[in-house]
Amino acid sequence: MERFEINGGTRLKGTVEINGAKNAALPIMAACILCESETILHNVPDVADVRQMAALLGRLGVKAEQIEPGLWKLKVEDELNCHAEYELVSKMRASICVMGPLLAKRHRAQVSMPGGCAIGDRPVGLHTQGLAAMGADVDLVNGDMVLKAKKLRGVEMFLGGPFGSSVTATANIMMAATLAEGRTVIESAACEPEVADLAAFLIACGAQITGQGTPRITIDGVASLQGAEHRIIPDRIEAGTFIIAAAITNGDVHLSNIRLEHLLAVVDRLRQVGVIIDKSNDGVDVSCSRRLEPITITTQPFPGFPTDLQAQTMALLCLADGNSMVTEKIYPDRFLHVAELNRMGAQLRKEGPTVIVQGVKRLVGAQVMASDLRASAALILAGLAAKGKTCVHRIYHIDRGYERIEVKLASIGADIHRVKD
Repeated sequence: MERFEINGGTRLKGTVEINGAKNAALPIMAACILCESETILHNVPDVADVRQMAALLGRLGVKAEQIEPGLWKLKVEDELNCHAEYELVSKMRASICVMGPLLAKRHRAQVSMPGGCAIGDRPVGLHTQGLAAMGADVDLVNGDMVLKAKKLRGVEMFLGGPFGSSVTATANIMMAATLAEGRTVIESAACEPEVADLAAFLIACGAQITGQGTPRITIDGVASLQGAEHRIIPDRIEAGTFIIAAAITNGDVHLSNIRLEHLLAVVDRLRQVGVIIDKSNDGVDVSCSRRLEPITITTQPFPGFPTDLQAQTMALLCLADGNSMVTEKIYPDRFLHVAELNRMGAQLRKEGPTVIVQGVKRLVGAQVMASDLRASAALILAGLAAKGKTCVHRIYHIDRGYERIEVKLASIGADIHRVKD
C-alpha cells in the first residue's frame, strides 16, 4: 500500500500538460478486437486502467504493446478466446467494452460482471438489452454474461436509462453495430466527447457512422474493419482537476493539450465561483480571485456538469464564502468523500442526492481514506489547500485514472510525496 503525504498552503504556479483521455482510450483499445490489421494509438495515458485493458486484450488474443510513452500498437493474433474472466474484469468497469466487439467479430462473448469504483449501482442491463435487440442470445452463467449471435442485425433502439444516457452502453452498441447487417439507430445515445472519439476511430477503420456527439447515432454495418492510426483526445476530467487545483491554491497555472469546448459547463460554474479561465495560443491560463462565491451545481450527462468532477468541485466549494448545493443526478450515492472532507474541517451535510456545503475559512490536514478515483483527487486538492499535513491513503484508486499526478503537482510547486505504508 502507498499513500500521499501533502503539506498544504503552497500556491501552484507553472505549466502542466494534460494527458490523453482514459475514458476514450479504453473503448478504443477494446474496438481493436474488430480490426483485421494493426492499429497505432497516440496520446494514450500511462495509467493503471490502460495497463489493465492491455492485459485483458492479451488474454483475448490481441497483442497490445506500448512502444514508447503515449504510443501503443495493437493487433489481433488469435480469435479463439472469447472469455473476459473475473480476475481482470472485476478490477475495471470499462472491461465491459469488450462485449460488443467480441460478439460482432467472434459471434460469442462471455464477460464477467464488471467491477470498478465504489460509486453506487451501475447496472449493465442497457448493454445486454441493446445487443439482444440486435439478435443476441443472452444468458447469465456463474456470474458471467454469455452472449451468442451468428449474425447481428441493425435495429432502431432507445438507449436511455433511469439517470440518462449510458456512455459505455452507447460505445458497446456502436462497436457491435459496425459489423451488423443493415442499419442501427441509437436514440438517447451518449453525447460525451469520448463517444465521439470512439466513433472517429471506427470511421478511420472503415465504419460508417453519423450523428456522433448527438443523441441520435446511425451506424450502417460493413463487412470488415481495418486497423488505423488515431490520436486520443485530451482528458477533460484531468484538465478540470488541474483547473480546480490552481483555483483552490489561489495559484497561476497554464494548461496545455486541453480542449475547453469539452468543459463548457465546468468553466461556466467555476467562473461563477471566481476562477479566472482564459484561453491562450497553446492552452488555458488559470488563476483565481481571493474570495470564492458559493454556487449550485447539478451533475448531468454531457454537455452538462460531469459527475467525474463533482467531488473535486465540492472540495473547492468548501472554501467558498457562503452555502453551496451539489446535487448528483448520475450516481446518487457518489458521496463517500463527504465524510473524509469533514475530517479536514469542511462543513458538509448530505440530504438524499444533494450535499449542502457550508463554506469555511480554512481546511486542516488530516488522515483521510480514498474511496474511488475522483474522491481521491478531491482529497488531494483539499490537502493542497489545507493547513498542515494531509495523508491520503489507498491511492491505488487515483493511479487508475491520473498519470503520476503527484509528479505533475510537484512540478508546479506542490509539496506532495508518494510514501509506502
